[in-house]
Amino acid sequence: MTATAAPAKTTRWWIILVEGILAIILGLFLLASPVKTAAALTLALGIYWIIIGILDLVSLFRDRTAWGWRLFIGIIALLAGLVIVSGFIGNDRPLAEALATTAAVGVAFAWVIGFMAVIYGIVALIAAFRGGGWGAAIMGVLGILFGLLILGNTLIAAASLPIALGILFIFGGIFMLVVAFRMR
Repeated sequence: MTATAAPAKTTRWWIILVEGILAIILGLFLLASPVKTAAALTLALGIYWIIIGILDLVSLFRDRTAWGWRLFIGIIALLAGLVIVSGFIGNDRPLAEALATTAAVGVAFAWVIGFMAVIYGIVALIAAFRGGGWGAAIMGVLGILFGLLILGNTLIAAASLPIALGILFIFGGIFMLVVAFRMR
């Protein structure tokens, strides 16, 4: 009796190609019109969180595992999405409210990125003291300094976030195109 191996599940190369093209387009939008694109992405994030919150709450009727945590996450996602979307609709100064909502979300993301950089730096320093070498120590110090710089200037970091994301999306998209054509 011979056994045959199941075929390995592979990602189709054209899916990565499409993702790369979309990343480049989004990056170009972020560089060409950072405020409008950031506002559109903020609104999309709010709608996404509303949908995810509703789906998390509805899924509790089907599956009760970790129901407390999933209930909490569903309610928080739904509320956050509603707060974001309410900043875009139903007010007398829609442009000002949309920009304020976008700025608030940008500042929140800047805080998250700043705290993550500080935590990364601390972890890298600990790794350096445990034998990780000078590279880990240098990256740890740079991570802490970068995180403190962001936390000290959250408004500037939030304002520059669309440009930084645009550049990141373009380079990431180019990388994805290269990977897609190599897979082909």
